[in-house]
Amino acid sequence: MAGISSSHDLVKPDHTINEKVNYYVPALFSLGVLYFMMGFITCLNDTLVPFFKKGFDLNYTSSSLVQFYFFLTYGLMSVPAGKIVQRIGYQKGMMMGFAIAAIGACLFFPAAVYHQYALFLGALFVLAIGIVLLQVAANPYITVLGPAETASSRLTLVQGVGSIGTTVAPLFGAHFILARLEEAGSSSDAVKYPYIGIALLLIVIVLILSQLKLPVIQTAIPDENERNDGFRALFRFRNLSFGVWALFFYVGAEVAIGTFLTNYVADTLLISETAANHYVAYYWGGMLVGRIVGGFFLRAVKPSVMLTGCACLSVLLILTAMTTTSHLAVWSLVAVGLFNSVMFAIIFSLAVAGLGKYTTMASGILSTAIVGGAVIAFSLGFVKDHFSWSMAFCVPLLCYCYIIFYGINGYRQRLTS
Repeated sequence: MAGISSSHDLVKPDHTINEKVNYYVPALFSLGVLYFMMGFITCLNDTLVPFFKKGFDLNYTSSSLVQFYFFLTYGLMSVPAGKIVQRIGYQKGMMMGFAIAAIGACLFFPAAVYHQYALFLGALFVLAIGIVLLQVAANPYITVLGPAETASSRLTLVQGVGSIGTTVAPLFGAHFILARLEEAGSSSDAVKYPYIGIALLLIVIVLILSQLKLPVIQTAIPDENERNDGFRALFRFRNLSFGVWALFFYVGAEVAIGTFLTNYVADTLLISETAANHYVAYYWGGMLVGRIVGGFFLRAVKPSVMLTGCACLSVLLILTAMTTTSHLAVWSLVAVGLFNSVMFAIIFSLAVAGLGKYTTMASGILSTAIVGGAVIAFSLGFVKDHFSWSMAFCVPLLCYCYIIFYGINGYRQRLTS
């Protein structure tokens, strides 16, 4: 979930995508694997929240720290990660991201041995640093592998591969982690070996990626004066200023719903967390379907119109979940995932539209907005601890209301004084 670069600040290879399509096949395949793993690892947090909540006897606010520390990394590391990618290039940036994520996954082993929640949060923080680096390296790379006018569509379709990972992760988590929740007691061994397996897979990906000859696309490194002038000029762009908040609220709403969906379904339908976790797969599966379909619709429908429509439908679905009970409430909340599907790519593309040479710098700022996943999920958990599920879901409801504003008016390009 990071920046989109423009032709103003990229040096492309001599052969263009129209001339040498096959030259980019390894790159597109690598990006597919990258997005699958990012989606899988990120969504597996939705399984960790109910597991740690019960295993460490936590309230909703404390259990939301899983997402808080994971997404806090975006706020702290997106800009530094962008600078790293500028200096070492996209391919090495991806390799470094996978390697750091592997280290974070390995740290789950000692955290499980000592059964310390704080150690797990530290491991998640390290894991998230790797994911942030992957995001910052991948998104600009995708957008230059094709025409700028279809950036939203291309990014949505590639993110659809990531949605396969987010769909598989809850099923994996239910079988290998939550299924052992009752027998776990005061042990967290259930997460030990799954994350060691993830670490080994990430290391294999690094080794394979190091042997591939991917297209070399370099960013120009601005000098200190250019950076200072750029940051001063950035927020004169109205669509970027409002877009940062739109991305903050979108990621926050998406993550908050996914984080607590297992507990919400278990409480609403009176079923076990293991059974309830399957509904999280349907939630993320809806995003998979939506991204595949939405990627084609975005070639014909104005992005701002689609964003507004999807946000309005999300508001209606959350209101239905808040005012009804049983399966209707559950499936209404699950269906929000379908309409979440295209929002990230649209908001990102609208926010950087018309920024020219400032696009790369703006992408780093936008990446920090993903910290909304930390703030909104924590806020929902806090409200649930003090009130009810219906009151708690007012938090993402307000987020989608802001996105409606952005789709109607906030995205419009205009320089402010």
